[in-house]
Amino acid sequence: QVQLVESGGGLVQAGDSLRLSCAASGRSFSNYGMGWFRRAPGKERESVAAISTSGRLTYYADSVKGRFTISRDNVKNTVYLQMNSLKPEDTAVYYCAAAVYGVNMGTYYLSSNYNYWGQGTQVTVSS
Repeated sequence: QVQLVESGGGLVQAGDSLRLSCAASGRSFSNYGMGWFRRAPGKERESVAAISTSGRLTYYADSVKGRFTISRDNVKNTVYLQMNSLKPEDTAVYYCAAAVYGVNMGTYYLSSNYNYWGQGTQVTVSS
């Protein structure tokens, strides 16, 4: 069992940066692929980024490539999402998720690949 707790959301202006954190409980964090998803008002949940167990492989949605960076610290049991050059369309509730069987190019964007989810943190970007 893994519990995930996101933090770092808030209200910012377009062009600003935020760093989201997701702290995981449990002893097997380094064995899980991790992902960030978001759900904007009136829209479906979508994948934002994902990272392999070791952190060597990362995956991004086209809409955030070059602006967002996912990373992880397997000592601190934490995954991060650095968000730069934020846009109003980035406004959403952001969720982190853990995949027991890891992530790869074919699965990182699938909600069904993830077994555990956090409660979400709100990010609001004003224009």
